[in-house]
Amino acid sequence: MWNMIVEVSIMSGGLVPLLAFILLGVIAVVIERFHFFQRVLKTGHDIEHDIKQVNGRNLDKLNQVAKHYEQSIQARILKTAVESANDDADTLDRRIEETILWDIPKLDKNIWLLDSAVTLGPLLGLFGTIIGMIQSFSVLGTSGTGNPTAVTGGIGHALIATGGGLMIAIISVSFLNYFNKRIRLAGHQNELIKVMLINRLVSDAKSAPSVSEARQTKTAPASAAQGA
Repeated sequence: MWNMIVEVSIMSGGLVPLLAFILLGVIAVVIERFHFFQRVLKTGHDIEHDIKQVNGRNLDKLNQVAKHYEQSIQARILKTAVESANDDADTLDRRIEETILWDIPKLDKNIWLLDSAVTLGPLLGLFGTIIGMIQSFSVLGTSGTGNPTAVTGGIGHALIATGGGLMIAIISVSFLNYFNKRIRLAGHQNELIKVMLINRLVSDAKSAPSVSEARQTKTAPASAAQGA
């Protein structure tokens, strides 16, 4: 077995070990991102549920939700909303949107490795096969047709590189599409959380009288009495 691995590696010009290293990297990214999105999407769903339970402009309740999920990437959205609760709707929207944009790199972290593996895998595999076939035909040129096994066996070993590259591409493109879907779902969750927060912080703020309006209401009867 070990001799075959060494032979295949030599026939491919050392590209088969490189393909194996790329495959290990792809598997590591897939495992890490899978657990990451499982956690992020579940937390986002729980935050949506908890915000629904907040009636009106309840900053204390929103603070409690933010502290409960302080280890999540959505916690910064909640904190920004609470800190900017006294701002107008446009300012609040811009500040929450800025926080969401800062967190986007956390969502597509290392996804570029899968995208690169989709292209690099087949190309490196094909390159390794070409190197192996060149060596096989060199054997054919020196020994003639008296030893066809040496030629066909070498070509068979060289094709392993192409098969390995295609396997890497198939795995990578499948999980790349899956994770791109997860990224879109996480982005949709963040936008929904933003809208829910703005609706609770701004609409109720508009319906409630401000401090200056309350003072004017109190002083108006006194001014009218003095004028009389």
